Amino acid sequence: MDNKNISRRSFIRAGAISTATILFPGPVMAALRSLSPAERSLAFYNTHTGERFKSVYWASGEYLPEALTGIDRILRDHRTGEVKPIDRRLLDLLFTLKGKLGSENEFHVISGYRSPASNSLLNKNSSGVAKKSFHLNGKAIDISLPGSDLSKLRTAALALQGGGVGYYPDSNFVHLDVGPFRQWSLAKKTSPATPKTK
Repeated sequence: MDNKNISRRSFIRAGAISTATILFPGPVMAALRSLSPAERSLAFYNTHTGERFKSVYWASGEYLPEALTGIDRILRDHRTGEVKPIDRRLLDLLFTLKGKLGSENEFHVISGYRSPASNSLLNKNSSGVAKKSFHLNGKAIDISLPGSDLSKLRTAALALQGGGVGYYPDSNFVHLDVGPFRQWSLAKKTSPATPKTK
């Protein structure tokens, strides 16, 4: 009986790894494999609430529910307090990004999950916020990383080709999402016609 359970568990884990390989672009998987960690951890500082959270969120081939709950909470919509599950691929992308940069610092979070009400408000007041933002589905995050120049953070993110990368130097953050690979920049010198791709 025990052997059957072990075999079943091994099969499920292998399936999860295969699925991750399908879902992630090659550069992200290659970088994740090169790190080959026994554990994956992330640390966040929410710039709006002043909260901090640090935890191992993946170990022994499994995501850890308690850690994921903590991450979902710190990345909640700070305007409404609404919490939504954050896409696990986004967490792995962040983990891979900090590994690529050789950083152990916490990510400073400007925006994680965004409720429809908050996104609508921001969309009305900013040319850089899309009506159908990936933030609405917990698939995007706006960050900076102390100790890493913003342009280097952007370059490293682009090299991973894990999704969208937006560069906002005037606001001091980089947008990451796990949608299709694309890039854009929104600075004061950028034309007002710049498409809303965030």
